Amino acid sequence: MEILGKLRNLDAYPKVNEDFYSRTLSGGFITILSSIAILFLFLSEIRLYIYSSKETKLVVDTSRGDRLRINFDVTFPHIACSLLAVDTMDVSGEQHYDIRHDIVKKRLDHIGNTIDSRKDGVGGPKIERPLQKHGGRLDHNEKYCGSCYGAEETDDQCCNSCDEVRDAYRKKGWGLTNPDVIDQCKREGFVQRVKDEQGEGCNVHGFVDVNKVAGNFHFAPGKGLPQFNFLQDLFNIQAEHYNITHKINKVSFGRDFPGVINPLDGVEWTHKGESGIYQYFIKVVPTIYTDITGRKIHSNQFSVTEHFREAIGYPKPAPGVYFFYEFSPIKVVLTEENTSLLHFLTNLCAIIGGIFTVAGIIDSFVYHGHKAIKKKMEIGKLR
Repeated sequence: MEILGKLRNLDAYPKVNEDFYSRTLSGGFITILSSIAILFLFLSEIRLYIYSSKETKLVVDTSRGDRLRINFDVTFPHIACSLLAVDTMDVSGEQHYDIRHDIVKKRLDHIGNTIDSRKDGVGGPKIERPLQKHGGRLDHNEKYCGSCYGAEETDDQCCNSCDEVRDAYRKKGWGLTNPDVIDQCKREGFVQRVKDEQGEGCNVHGFVDVNKVAGNFHFAPGKGLPQFNFLQDLFNIQAEHYNITHKINKVSFGRDFPGVINPLDGVEWTHKGESGIYQYFIKVVPTIYTDITGRKIHSNQFSVTEHFREAIGYPKPAPGVYFFYEFSPIKVVLTEENTSLLHFLTNLCAIIGGIFTVAGIIDSFVYHGHKAIKKKMEIGKLR
């Protein structure tokens, strides 16, 4: 019993008989306000506990030799698909002209409706049997080897498509001035396709895989050739007459992740006045996003500025839409995390205990203040 008595003396919460309680109107009002505050903060803490938050950290990007996937979806309402090329180049000297793989082009009419959708370089009527390099037509079970029409780099080089002939001419620095005499172009209907698509627009979407170094990718009429003069002869099209009005439906660098913002999505520009080059200057920031399960997504964020440069001087630069990008040396590490259960319980105790204590101090101040004023008023009445 003596031990129990000593234990009773350690009670930090002595109980007061209810007969000694004095309930006041101000105390009831303060109780209601403090209860509302506790409920509001409790719900807020529950929300923080249920939903994850993101922690941001900046580190130096030490990665080397990586590749970069650039995704795009761009609409040109006044340039035909047969004339539009996607090219890339970077500071390491790597260049790719008229990229066709992993890219889909949609022909658009004058009001923007889709006429046809195909992978670039695919689709075109074939006529007759292919003309062999030696001059005869392709026989049954014979391997096809088309002529490069004087642009062969080696004796055994073959050009089996119009695009391969054009590429061979481009490497020689020659202009393909008369495609009507090129058997591959006639069979694929390239010239006829250009004629048929006059007045149309084009939507280009897909991706390119490039080195992770500064460079650019661009959309330009002319199929990436140094000389494309036969178009002017066929259709009386001058380079300065290309209308590079465009709408960027999507441009991103790498994979999407939750919360990413691509500032170029939905951007439109209307070409007015002189011919020129529309340029986007992009600063790419490498980003690692780690979700709540620990899965990492290596991607990129970017900021952008834009500028239109008129084609001044001679020779005038070919019109087009250029995206120049360079990389930040700083990498952003985003980590998705939840509040721990112990942290959650600690915050709840702090909320309830803190508000209860503050409310008690305010109530005590109001009660004793009111009591003191009332006492002075009574003394004044006695006098």
